[in-house]
Amino acid sequence: MGNRHSELHTMLQDLKLSTMAAQCSPLALKAAKEGLSHEAFLHELARLECEQRTQRRQDRYLQQSKLPREKTFHSFRLERLSLPLRLQMERLKSGLFVENSHNAIFVGPPGTGKSHVAAALGHELIRAGHPVFWSSTVALVQRLLSAKQALRLPQEIARLDRFSCLILDDIGYVQQDHDEMDVLFTLLAERYERRNLIITTNLVFSAWDRIFKDPMTTLAAVDRVVHHAVILDMTGVESFRVQQARQEQLEKSPSLAAEVSAEAVAP
Repeated sequence: MGNRHSELHTMLQDLKLSTMAAQCSPLALKAAKEGLSHEAFLHELARLECEQRTQRRQDRYLQQSKLPREKTFHSFRLERLSLPLRLQMERLKSGLFVENSHNAIFVGPPGTGKSHVAAALGHELIRAGHPVFWSSTVALVQRLLSAKQALRLPQEIARLDRFSCLILDDIGYVQQDHDEMDVLFTLLAERYERRNLIITTNLVFSAWDRIFKDPMTTLAAVDRVVHHAVILDMTGVESFRVQQARQEQLEKSPSLAAEVSAEAVAP
């Protein structure tokens, strides 16, 4: 019996079934006490292995993602969003848009929570089994530009291709020269209809010529990004910072709070 147990443990380890190897003996004792069938015993052993593998994969994806750990749906007040926006977010959580290589674009002014909900969606996608990578657009463009200068741009884009979802934060803040514009366009074109993008921007699409400068390049970039895309319009969401400032002023002086609100909506 002892030799058989030892051999079984070794075989499970050799098959890379570490959780089954660790749980086999205690679970066998439990099965004997509770009168579980062989099938029920094996089912529970396999379930534990799958559960542990899923957890390890999620931990690995989260480490690789560079996602802000604190920006999840648990730390975001969803009631700030309109019902249609909340329904769109619920549909996106399933990850089907990633499987279909569709994009998600969050458009709105600063302070509305675009980056937060994009990151929160990234966390949900990891739980659904999708590898995700998060970066500010500025940082990613510099990474691609360095790769281009080293004649390794195709290899760098191939590395990013490992991630089924690439989150580009604050694309509207990128003010590029020709080389920077070129590498960003190359990335967008390479992922078109093959891999997913989540983009946050404070610029409406008609203003993307500030990013790409050239009208034809702008048109081509917008065309690739919005085709097969879910666009979440957050222009009507009040700035979180304005809300916070009003609340702080309300605690100090109700009259000042009214002034803050008036300034926020002034043209």
